[in-house]
Amino acid sequence: MMVAVTGIGVISPHGDDPDRMFDALMRGESAVRAVFPELARPAAAAMVEFDEARWFTKLQLPGVDRVSQLAVAAASLAVRDAGGLDAAPQRIGVYAGCGMGGAAALEAAYTSGQRGGRVPPLTVPAFMPNAPAAHVAMRHGVHGPVLTYSVACASSAVALAEAARAVRRGEVDIAIAGGAEALIVPGVVSAWQALQTLASFQPGDASRACKPFAANRNGFVLGEGAAFMVLESADRARRRGAIVHAELAGSAITCDATHLTKPDSAGQQRALRASLADAGLAPQEVGYCNAHGTATQIGDVVECEALRAVWGEATDRLRVSSTKALHGHLLGAAGALEAVVTILALRRQQLPPNAHCESPDASCAVHLVLQAQQAADGVSAAISSSFAFGGTNAVLVFKRS
Repeated sequence: MMVAVTGIGVISPHGDDPDRMFDALMRGESAVRAVFPELARPAAAAMVEFDEARWFTKLQLPGVDRVSQLAVAAASLAVRDAGGLDAAPQRIGVYAGCGMGGAAALEAAYTSGQRGGRVPPLTVPAFMPNAPAAHVAMRHGVHGPVLTYSVACASSAVALAEAARAVRRGEVDIAIAGGAEALIVPGVVSAWQALQTLASFQPGDASRACKPFAANRNGFVLGEGAAFMVLESADRARRRGAIVHAELAGSAITCDATHLTKPDSAGQQRALRASLADAGLAPQEVGYCNAHGTATQIGDVVECEALRAVWGEATDRLRVSSTKALHGHLLGAAGALEAVVTILALRRQQLPPNAHCESPDASCAVHLVLQAQQAADGVSAAISSSFAFGGTNAVLVFKRS
């Protein structure tokens, strides 16, 4: 059974219109800015401009963390784009990825408690990682499975893969699938700085801090946002006359089982090969990869090694870019947002650039998209990769509709 993407919705650092977001990426516009000047070390992140009053009344907002607000908005935009939910409530499911949950609620509770103040009574339901999925379900009256996947950077990619399988197996008629993350708060940023994975930058150069695959890369920048899709069978979409953005043709989820934070090429290769097999495609039939590309010293090299091992002689035909340089690393929502970017690349036959990479690392010997406004030249299939702390690898394969 073919799985069709009939709705897409984003709340991204580049806005909530998918096409305008993609236009900004194609121009190489960075949404990354300096944040939290009070921290000991300079920090940068890609934030979302979001008006919660557009989506919630004042009575609804207590106990609803920013991450759930973003999820409800993106999911609602996807449902609207799909033309509504034309199915019985028990035949609709929500499959959401979220790496951390309500960071703002947790930060506020800790800060207030340390100062001897009152901890908000709704802190627990606000920060629980399954809150975004639950709020999406309540907003749309979903009575089917409502599931949360917390798999670090692969969370929403895993959610999309599991949603597509549920549609294929006939467990649901419609899946609302994606992810949300909103953890740009001082405490979380400080924790990531302590791990020494965030990019450093000179004053005034925060927007160019993240340089995937570049010889002078030194880490990623955090981002926030949400992205959701509506998935259903291609036959069902055809019967109701829905617009199909793309086919989610295959996926795979594997685990390295070697190290909690260090990626493993063999594990990534297993995921890449299994995803292609699930989609019934040979490597040379896939022309674009929206890479995980976090701009870490080890991660980028390992990912390129895995791509070369799987694509072999066809490596030069696979164009590669990481859009994290422009919208930041959305962690639990990264896979979903980057999947939307991949779909738009197929639909519009354009490839977003791998920004801020004036001198590619010789160890990252893949065909990087280094120029803005590059045409896709007939690319009919593409992949989006998410490789997470914990060793989980998730690869999604999309075909042009």
